[in-house]
Amino acid sequence: MENTPQIQNYDENQIQVLEGLEAVRKRPGMYIGSTGPRGLHHLVYEIVDNSIDEALAGHCDKITVEILPGEIIRVTDDGRGIPVGIQKQTGLPAVTVVFTILHAGGKFGGSGYKVSGGLHGVGASVVNALSEWLEVEVCDGSHCYFQRFERGKECEPLKIIDEAESTGTRITFKPDTEIFQETTEFDYDILLTRLREQAFLNAGVYIVLKDLRGAEPKENDLHYEGGIRSFVEHIHQRKGLETLHDEVIYISSRDGDNTAEVAMQYNDSYNELILSFANNIHTTDGGTHEAGFKAALTRVFNDYCHKYNILKDTEKLSGEDVREGLTAIVSVKLTDAQFEGQTKAKLGNTSMRTLVDGMVSEKLTTYFEENPAVARAIMDKSLTASRAREAARRARELTRRKSALETAALPGKLADCSQQGRDGTEIYIVEGDSAGGSAKMGRDRKFQAILPLWGKMLNVEKARLDKVYGNEKLMPIVTALGTGLGDEFDLSKLRYGKIIIMADADVDGSHIRTLLLTFFYRFMRPLVEEGHVCIAQPPLFKVSRGKQVRYAFSDKERDQYTKELCPEGSGKCDVQRYKGLGEMDPEQLWETTMNPENRTMIRVELSDAVKADETFTILMGDKVAPRKEFIEQNAQYVQNLDI
Repeated sequence: MENTPQIQNYDENQIQVLEGLEAVRKRPGMYIGSTGPRGLHHLVYEIVDNSIDEALAGHCDKITVEILPGEIIRVTDDGRGIPVGIQKQTGLPAVTVVFTILHAGGKFGGSGYKVSGGLHGVGASVVNALSEWLEVEVCDGSHCYFQRFERGKECEPLKIIDEAESTGTRITFKPDTEIFQETTEFDYDILLTRLREQAFLNAGVYIVLKDLRGAEPKENDLHYEGGIRSFVEHIHQRKGLETLHDEVIYISSRDGDNTAEVAMQYNDSYNELILSFANNIHTTDGGTHEAGFKAALTRVFNDYCHKYNILKDTEKLSGEDVREGLTAIVSVKLTDAQFEGQTKAKLGNTSMRTLVDGMVSEKLTTYFEENPAVARAIMDKSLTASRAREAARRARELTRRKSALETAALPGKLADCSQQGRDGTEIYIVEGDSAGGSAKMGRDRKFQAILPLWGKMLNVEKARLDKVYGNEKLMPIVTALGTGLGDEFDLSKLRYGKIIIMADADVDGSHIRTLLLTFFYRFMRPLVEEGHVCIAQPPLFKVSRGKQVRYAFSDKERDQYTKELCPEGSGKCDVQRYKGLGEMDPEQLWETTMNPENRTMIRVELSDAVKADETFTILMGDKVAPRKEFIEQNAQYVQNLDI
């Protein structure tokens, strides 16, 4: 493995106790985020992260994760094994302490680990507290030990079950249905994505994921000697993007126990994807390491262009220019990592900005000097992006002057609400004039605004920002929302609390929704990240008998309501299939789709930036093969297909 300092003396003396475990079962969301699917899968991550920490310390080469029948998880590693000696503060075996006392572990100032991720050391005990039962087996090179817990409490003392020359830990647990009432079913693909990420970030570690629940077991072996270089290659391969240069640029540096590495490659798209990690934790909000990378990248590009007279002295490339079409992984591993916020979304250590900035400045400059053809190809793309940015600026100024000359700054087709401010207000972006007319008549004018759209809009996945300004389909949305877009986006200027996409429940409606979501994701992403974007769910059927009316949102509901209203036979019922929103009168549209007391909506969430970026590129990009593969893999999940 690369960059893995050897740490000695990991025994019971490194296990320190900070506080008890009482609150976990009462408030599980405080520790794992939620008791839904995300929190359920987080249990697995917590156990695997402990094994990864062993790998970071240079003592673990293989980790096996198995999903067993009954939604049971078993995680096995060949690390040193959790210590079994008596821990001084409690008088209990250290392994028992780790699983029964919150904030007990080898990561609180002891010399057990120099570098670790983990969730503030609460991982093992929280998983134990939220499991119906948990069993741990530890081998220390001479004996194997076993202990079982139920809902966080030990059933019996730690005992020796066998002699063993090997070392390692095996943890088996079953999530508690009392806690995870929504579901305890594990999603193989979600676990695969996370474990693949960990394998990329820790070059040389061997991770095996097995699903033993069905008649046909699944297995993936995840092992990447190329580390984060392989990560970049995987992203481009999955998206089907053409790269500007064959080789992934890789640079790394070390400062004592702290290390930094960057892998980067440019592609032919207009979008950037920078993923940063600190101690294997995905820092979704960036931080000092990502800021250092961006600053150095912009400086290196400008210095190179000025040195070789590609740019005049007065000209300058912006950060957006040099990052267009860039896929980069920034990974740092450090002692005493300081994260901002409970979710560890942002790294705060200032020393990492210095380390990454200096590394990129020195080593990327050297790489460009040694590879002038690659450097020139990348510079040309950045120069084109710069020209497009200037064109966008001119188009933006033209749009502003035009708006200033018009009597009303808001779009003419916008039916605004009377209430001011975003609290409690919402805007419906509605496909088609007829549906827009019904929505305007059926809405509550106090807090609901309506903006009708018509005709096919621009696919921004294939366009730069300069093509958006002046676009007659997209600019009314930008103007109505008030936030601006791209590098000028300002969430504080948002005029409505909810942005609701309302389109027909057919193929064309799905296309409109996807085009709008692509636009929001690429140019107004905080709208999605902060949960402002929703999708309305209009009914598919009206089932009626006399004055009795039911609205069905699926074939199953239609059949259910038909039985309820016409138990003696379907011939007595009138079933109407809505082909479009325009078929509903204003009262029906209000009652089924716009009334907050009755309506059904889907909030668009961004739980995985990598997956979201990949999906938009596949669905809306130029390459046919990845899109065909995506459709073949996901066709089984399509509902209400209108053929």
